[in-house]
Amino acid sequence: MFSTSSDILNLVLSVCVFALTFFLCLAIYYFVSTMHRLHQIAKRIEMGVTKAEEIIAIAKDKMRNSATYFMILGEIAKRAMAFVQEKRAESQDKKSKTKKK
Repeated sequence: MFSTSSDILNLVLSVCVFALTFFLCLAIYYFVSTMHRLHQIAKRIEMGVTKAEEIIAIAKDKMRNSATYFMILGEIAKRAMAFVQEKRAESQDKKSKTKKK
């Protein structure tokens, strides 16, 4: 079967090349599989960040709208207080005029 030592060397080299090829293919498979998983995770993170940005934008819009409403309500309250104070001053003026007579 093996007539010389070079035949044994060739057999050992072929087995080693086969083993090396097998393990390299296995390593490449695991590397590609890991990269695929990382890509999926990156997509999920990107979708989560996009959703968070949308939620923040909606919250900002609602805060702006509510701040505008608060400003309007504050202005109405100021005018109402001024109106009430004006009416009180008028009623006190009328009372003081009627007491003087």
